[in-house]
Amino acid sequence: GRVQVWMTLIVGMVGFGGMFAVYTYISTTLTDVSGLGASFIPLALMLYGLGMVAGNFVGGYLADRALMKGLFLSMGSLVVILAVFVMAVRNPYTALIFVFLIGLAGSSMVPGLQTRLMDVAEDAQTLAASLNHAALNIANAFGAWIGGVVIAAGYGYTAPAAVGSLLAVAGLVVLAVAVILQRRAAR
Repeated sequence: GRVQVWMTLIVGMVGFGGMFAVYTYISTTLTDVSGLGASFIPLALMLYGLGMVAGNFVGGYLADRALMKGLFLSMGSLVVILAVFVMAVRNPYTALIFVFLIGLAGSSMVPGLQTRLMDVAEDAQTLAASLNHAALNIANAFGAWIGGVVIAAGYGYTAPAAVGSLLAVAGLVVLAVAVILQRRAAR
């Protein structure tokens, strides 16, 4: 029943959904837009996975040092990276670099979101931890769905990145509102 718990979960659902809007369609995007051969898709997925591993380290560091600034930095980075990916994906080399960066920025949010959730959940941390996983699964489904909607509407395979960037912006807005409400409640 705590507003800050729900707002943190919404940040994850919306903000993380942007990454999944792109990731779900990454193979077709790379072959159809970047011009990469299908044999390069395992390399691209490996780069994405390496980005995720690096993102967990970066996100953990940020969560330990400056939790809220780190969350804003991670989410802000995801906004920019997804927006630039719309153009960067047209070149196979920059596409592969940005696939790594999407994994990095997206995964760097997770440790901060989990830490914030534990902080605001107080005595219900176990329940909040399970809800965080559910929220990220909702982000996965929602991101994939919205990415498919814009592709089906005829906007092409770069559109999920544009929509993903907007979702990350929405996550930033929810995070900012959560911080404002928390500060007002602390007065």
